[in-house]
Amino acid sequence: MADETRPATRPASDQQIQVPVDESHILATYANFCRVTGTPEELIVDFGLNKQVAGTSPETIQLTQRIIVNFFTAKRLAYALQMAVQRHEQAFGNLETDVQRRVVQQQPPKA
Repeated sequence: MADETRPATRPASDQQIQVPVDESHILATYANFCRVTGTPEELIVDFGLNKQVAGTSPETIQLTQRIIVNFFTAKRLAYALQMAVQRHEQAFGNLETDVQRRVVQQQPPKA
């Protein structure tokens, strides 16, 4: 009896499954602030809008969205975000998260 040759299959962990999604009820909200807290079972991420550009008296940030995920989903989300940021930086350059380093020092005009 001859050995059967089977096509090579990728392990289940490497296969990407297309999951159908319904975006008809999706809400889009802009956020430039997030706070991460959690419990031993879940990670809680709150999003809001920080309207304060500069100043010494902090304005209260109104949180508008809360996402609660388990740590397995959080790890997959962290990986997906890391990959997205890496692709963006490869295309457009480094993203500096320190605001002070992003501020361009303007030179006074020469007389």
